[in-house]
Amino acid sequence: MYKGVIHIVKIALVILLLACNVLLVRAQQPFHMTVGNNLLYDATLTPNLRIGFRLADHWSVGLTAGYRPWPTDEDTNTKWRHLLLSPDIRYWFKGVNTGHFIGGNLIYSHYNISNVKLLILNMHQDKDLRRQGDLGAVGAFYGYSWSIGRYWNIEAQIGAAVGYTKFETFECGHCGKKLKDESKVLLMPQAALSVVYNIPGRPRRVKEEPQIVIEEPIAEPQVEQPVVPAPEPVVEKPVVVEKKEEPVVVAPRTRDTLYVHFPWSKSILHEDFRENRETLQRIIDITRESVSKGDMTIKKIQIVGLASVEGNTAYNERLAHNRALALKKYVQERVDLPDDKFEIVGGGEAWDWFRKQLVENADQRPDLKRAIEIIDTAPNVNNRKWRLHVMNHGQTWEYIRRNILKNQRNSGYIIIYYEDIE
Repeated sequence: MYKGVIHIVKIALVILLLACNVLLVRAQQPFHMTVGNNLLYDATLTPNLRIGFRLADHWSVGLTAGYRPWPTDEDTNTKWRHLLLSPDIRYWFKGVNTGHFIGGNLIYSHYNISNVKLLILNMHQDKDLRRQGDLGAVGAFYGYSWSIGRYWNIEAQIGAAVGYTKFETFECGHCGKKLKDESKVLLMPQAALSVVYNIPGRPRRVKEEPQIVIEEPIAEPQVEQPVVPAPEPVVEKPVVVEKKEEPVVVAPRTRDTLYVHFPWSKSILHEDFRENRETLQRIIDITRESVSKGDMTIKKIQIVGLASVEGNTAYNERLAHNRALALKKYVQERVDLPDDKFEIVGGGEAWDWFRKQLVENADQRPDLKRAIEIIDTAPNVNNRKWRLHVMNHGQTWEYIRRNILKNQRNSGYIIIYYEDIE
């Protein structure tokens, strides 16, 4: 009984240390937890569980525990009773819980074994003897994780560990006469085939309407390619805020703002996507009319690309800039305007717009007031996103995702400024 209490205390301490470590880094990273079960370990009639936490984009930590208490009858000659604890750290090549990973782990086990063939302890000899002791090991492994839905993964893992064990040897599986103390250095294989549950699940993908591509796509990673034939690549110079005639404001639709929309996570402009055809024609008509006017000319065409506040921030910034370039290319192919008439602004993640949308809906959903407070008080974007995702057990974010983020996911806009001709 006393030893059982000691083992429970050990488990609690390890879990506590792991939880403290996670709390220290969680303030800077979106929350991601996994709960897994090793089916191969289950086949040995050992209940087991692994709990994992995301540390960074490519790093995670976890703790595996297995406990086989039976047979509980001390007079039974065949035994493989044991407790196993194994903390691990993983590096994911594509991102946490996706694809290939490598890692290392520590292993601790307390065991009571007799009449069981375990080659790593040379138990195939004198199998009627009973061994009771402790084992410690350090290991390395490789694995792969397959996604099978929003919440589920299948993981396969293989590796090896080098360990040291110290144990007592007794006469038989159920009698208590001690024969000797022994110790061994050993090499152990590691293998796992696990079912993994993700908390929270992956974001739902928004179904896109049928689209007709009328432009050659602007490749996401190739923003440096020229929009029009030119000896130099198209690289927009940073815009100095103090020198702008008009401030860059990422704002919702106004009378002077003409919005176009893009498919989910794309910078390809489609005429038949949502209300794009009508808006694009209006943009071209207004631009052509302004070019032909005698008393007024276009001073500047400001094009702002936007992305929603979901997903990776760096990717969203590139996506927003590419959307602005796509709209500029569309206009220049239909109206003869030089590059210096355009101001390209990668609006990035539209947090100002998002906040205003929350304010507009706060009367219908009081919990949105808490979301507004999080935006105002959490300067770190990753921490802000995590707090929004987990508040109210994820129910608030699900409402936001379904009812507020629709336009943010697919937007970019254009504003035309004029000046009189003296």
